[in-house]
Amino acid sequence: MQKVHYELDLNNRLVLKSGKKSTLTGFRRVIDGRFKVNKNNELSYRVKSPVSRGHRFPNQFRLRGEWSLTNTHDLRLTLDKESRKTFGDKVTLEGKILDVKANSLLFAITTKTKEGVQKTYVLNLGGAWKTDKYNRLSFHVKREKQRTDILTFKGVWEINKNHEIVYRYEKALLIRKKRKIHTLIFKGHWDIKKRLRISYVLSKDTNSVFDFTARAGILKERYIKYEVGIGLKRKAKPLKRTVTLFGRWKMKKASWLTFEVEYENKKIRE
Repeated sequence: MQKVHYELDLNNRLVLKSGKKSTLTGFRRVIDGRFKVNKNNELSYRVKSPVSRGHRFPNQFRLRGEWSLTNTHDLRLTLDKESRKTFGDKVTLEGKILDVKANSLLFAITTKTKEGVQKTYVLNLGGAWKTDKYNRLSFHVKREKQRTDILTFKGVWEINKNHEIVYRYEKALLIRKKRKIHTLIFKGHWDIKKRLRISYVLSKDTNSVFDFTARAGILKERYIKYEVGIGLKRKAKPLKRTVTLFGRWKMKKASWLTFEVEYENKKIRE
């Protein structure tokens, strides 16, 4: 009996390989379909035509494992023991991060049909945004039984004129191989509740908060300034980012002193 093995081609399609690599007796067959994720962010491949050229495939293939983000900002699933028997150690989905929401990450995948028609569809991973101990951005993918997989964004973030966090990464296009800058903007607001900590809140309901360790803040008449270090390793000299919030001080009736910051569309947050 020949060994059956599945892999992905350059168009993010599932490919059936049968036979030994050292011989020409095997064959290679592309299976038309698309990837899906369920409410537990588990990956599956839905087959478009289960019957093809006399060969019958399952309606879907389920792949179990741990999510991560590659250095090229592709999605990678490191497979568990059971899935490795036919899919190898890992599956890497090539595409681009289309957008980021308060509780989700949208990843666009481009594929081709048997007729050569190019199509793009989106995977929606649910979870919460946080920071790691090096002040890098990360997305905690929600899994079943309160388990999470962590996607770490190893690049450096910055602040735009609307006081929003912006993350940029460069990537080669799959077809033309030209490099393009992708920009992700996180919608939220800043908050300061602890000493030497400054937070960027995306969603209070799901605890999506970037909680940065910072040096002591500088408080002036028209702005508040914090310095945040972003590092990859403890021994490495961290990159520095200055978070400057422009606004105005205001005294409340209960003798509270607040600082009002104006965001996009003139929205005020204290």
